[in-house]
Amino acid sequence: MAARTPPETFRCRAEFLRLAARGRKLSRPGFLMQALAQPGEAPVRVGYTATKKIGNAVLRNRARRRLREAVRLTFAERPIYGVELVLVCRKETATLPFATLRAGLESALAELRT
Repeated sequence: MAARTPPETFRCRAEFLRLAARGRKLSRPGFLMQALAQPGEAPVRVGYTATKKIGNAVLRNRARRRLREAVRLTFAERPIYGVELVLVCRKETATLPFATLRAGLESALAELRT
């Protein structure tokens, strides 16, 4: 299986705030997903955020990296279109088993489709 490129990411704060205000929120072990449907077959865009409540910079970066890799692997198996996502890390994101993190991501994406 060829590895696909990761999805485009959000860069400016206004995009994160727009999803926080208007998006649908889904809670899973390890993260909170904020999702907003886009018209048509727009490519998926993803933002990752980790607050200082999680811990120091090392823990925040580890949590973001783990979520980024889970998204990359999940989207490589099953491409998704027409949605924007923000994944908010939680304290346990950095230590949760990776399989559990991926399973939570897949169940949240399945719930979005319904």
